[in-house]
Amino acid sequence: MHELSLTRDILEVVLQHAQGRIIRKVRLHVGKLAGVEIQALRFCFDVCAAGTYAEGATLVIEEIPGRAVCEGCDKIIELSSLAARCPCERKARLRIESGEELLIKEMETESCA
Repeated sequence: MHELSLTRDILEVVLQHAQGRIIRKVRLHVGKLAGVEIQALRFCFDVCAAGTYAEGATLVIEEIPGRAVCEGCDKIIELSSLAARCPCERKARLRIESGEELLIKEMETESCA
């Protein structure tokens, strides 16, 4: 389960940037083609955040659709997997435009009292 190591890395970055403030919300963009199980990531986040300034934080995940441009017909197509092909059947290469990202987009914090 690589989601556990991903979550640890995400929390390390978020906690470092929070500089000792309590983290209330973390917003991620996760591409549909990134190979990340979103439910596993949510579970790991709650487990890994326990006992840190991120404990109890809301994890908001926006799934980014997979999109590519067919280099044979220049059509933009939606991808649900990296094995997808363009319907033009020219066996042309697809240039992926989105869907592989895993980004920390923002976080909300509050000062410790």
